[in-house]
Amino acid sequence: MASSFAFFPTRRFLPLFCTQFLGALNDNLLKTAFLVLVSYAGLSFAGLPPAQIVNMAAGVFILPFFLFSATAGRLAEKIDKSRVAHWVKIAEVAIMLLAAWGFYTHTVGALLTALFLMGAHSTFFGPVKYAVLPQHLREHELIGGNGLIEMGTFVAILVGQIGGALMVQSGSHTTVGILVAVALAGLLASLLIPAAPAPAPKLRLSANIAGDTWVLLRRVRRYPDVGSAIMGISWFWLLGAVYTTQLPTFTRLHLGGDANVYTLILALFSIGIASGSILCAKLSAGRLQLGLVLLGGAGMTLFGIDLFLSTHAPWQGPLLSMATFLTSPAHWRDMADLFLLGVSGGFFTVPLYTWLQTAAPEDFRAQAIAANNIVNGLYMVAATVASAVVLALTDSISLLFLLVSLGNLLAMLLLCRRAPRIWRERLAWIGGARQAP
Repeated sequence: MASSFAFFPTRRFLPLFCTQFLGALNDNLLKTAFLVLVSYAGLSFAGLPPAQIVNMAAGVFILPFFLFSATAGRLAEKIDKSRVAHWVKIAEVAIMLLAAWGFYTHTVGALLTALFLMGAHSTFFGPVKYAVLPQHLREHELIGGNGLIEMGTFVAILVGQIGGALMVQSGSHTTVGILVAVALAGLLASLLIPAAPAPAPKLRLSANIAGDTWVLLRRVRRYPDVGSAIMGISWFWLLGAVYTTQLPTFTRLHLGGDANVYTLILALFSIGIASGSILCAKLSAGRLQLGLVLLGGAGMTLFGIDLFLSTHAPWQGPLLSMATFLTSPAHWRDMADLFLLGVSGGFFTVPLYTWLQTAAPEDFRAQAIAANNIVNGLYMVAATVASAVVLALTDSISLLFLLVSLGNLLAMLLLCRRAPRIWRERLAWIGGARQAP
């Protein structure tokens, strides 16, 4: 492995990477398997049709980020983060046993509860995985660690979304066996995470969820760099929510592809983000290079606009198989745009996560990451509402993609105005790239 990632196989990083990868994988295996089961088995819940249950599932999973993030941040400051990781992974095994009962009996209520609890699982693990990196990695390793975590997360999402659909087709025994096995593997990996002493052991926990959340968000305002990093990361997740939510319908209506083509498009986008994350870490050469945020932002606008120019007209004719789609030169441009959109996203987000970690004081780092999760959720909800409004007015997903690409220019302008350092360092990464091994 390249020297930029020489720490990867060490105990300082590999157990955390495996724990995070397996957790993200199980999140997406469970969500996708549930959605496929509801959609194709025609299940109902409280009189709601399958389409409404699918929408409810998305809300159920994201709700814990609003409810418990403040508490999760405090817990990760108060208690050794490796212990929190152990507890979270023990809970994941129990959640998968509940999900197992739901899949065997086709009980939608049990599966929705399992989704909510997995959302809570991710809420409590999020501050741990990012706040522990600066404790276990050296300063020059941090950007590479974030790149690998981002790469692993998006690969896990891709594998989970594809695997979840295949599991349901193989029956309940296969579905349950894989979910429980992945949870147990995650628990074993978490046991190898080295100790990460609590920076604020006297911090008090509270049951006042709303009050704690408000206090947390107000405290972020004391650290302008932390707020700027959160703003940028949340914008990335807004764009990501728009693209990933609309990709299935976009593939059918604008690219003319069948379900297998959608899987290809999703893979290109996800692998693009993973590749961009790793390449960003390489070009950074062990240093935080905020100029790469501008490079990533420019790419997200450029390739988003080109995707609109290529696909603005609705597809006419029968849906194409993957083989036909791949052999059509007219679609190579679309595939390149979607892959490079992902690459640009990797360049955009990795420096921002590193900035968030290094800008926050040690005894506030996990809480800053918890605040980031809350704001991420708000931006994603905003993306859902705005997308619904735009599509109701225009009925064009391609136009929606154009609007978010143009909106990205405004977001970048606001980010640079809030944090002029990003603009000042716009070319600093070039020197680091020349020195990179």
